[in-house]
Amino acid sequence: MTPSVEVPKRRALGKGLESLLPGRSAFTSASPASPAASAAPVVDEGKPREIPIDQIERNPFQTRANVDENALRELATSIGSTGVLQPVLVRPLADNRFQLIAGERRWLASKMAGKTTVPAILRHVSDEQAMEMTIIENLQRTDLNPMEQARAYDRLGHHFKMTQEQMAQRTGKDRASVANFLRLLRLPLEVQQKVESGNLSFGHARTLLALESPEAILKAAQKVNALSMSVRQTESYVQGLLNPGKKSTGEGKEKTPLDPNVREARDLLQRALGLKVSIEDKNGRGRVIIEYSRLEDFDALLETIAGK
Repeated sequence: MTPSVEVPKRRALGKGLESLLPGRSAFTSASPASPAASAAPVVDEGKPREIPIDQIERNPFQTRANVDENALRELATSIGSTGVLQPVLVRPLADNRFQLIAGERRWLASKMAGKTTVPAILRHVSDEQAMEMTIIENLQRTDLNPMEQARAYDRLGHHFKMTQEQMAQRTGKDRASVANFLRLLRLPLEVQQKVESGNLSFGHARTLLALESPEAILKAAQKVNALSMSVRQTESYVQGLLNPGKKSTGEGKEKTPLDPNVREARDLLQRALGLKVSIEDKNGRGRVIIEYSRLEDFDALLETIAGK
């Protein structure tokens, strides 16, 4: 007789947000450690029902740190006239209370619009399942700033031990994008704050990562911000820092100018990898040189190229 093998519960998380789609099965029942375990069974799980807004608690796993107040007021106005078109997702707690899993903006806007109830779909899920669903639901949207996305991917990697390839599959993003967002966490805290506030864009931040030291990145970021440089201007500025004096030397003047197509390919690789790239080309033959200054950069490069 073949012995049975117990499958770890975390594998059930592979369902992700598929359980929200019509016709798909819901998650398995909550684990004993989950607050939902102490709540009474809910009838018609998966079907929208009106729930009092004041009985719903904010999600402690929420990825979004900032909410656009103007956009929230616009949504509140829309809800006030047409109602909530898409139900929020909640899980039952004890004492006839509920916790948000997805739909925080709709919940906040409904309160702002003066609504007393909100349409909701209930799911019995554990803390871990709720956390994964919340993070992935947010990453599938477009209103998170780059740093919020970077921290969300980092939580998926550390808490759920997901690889970048698995994160990409769960969120519908490509793996290179996931890797680029995670690299933002290497930025000095002050630069991260500039990205989060919108003073520096994702393109600016990714370009600055080609510099080797946090001090150099911070100094360059301050200049880029002060001069309101575009991403293209930032790329040229960073290249000047990486190759000082290249244009002024006699040797540099004697070299054949880099073909525009090769230069464009080099810049594309640098933006994608966040590392310094050189391309030596002669009549369609040559080599690509990718430079890294620490093992973390090499590991990220290896994962990006090899897909592991």
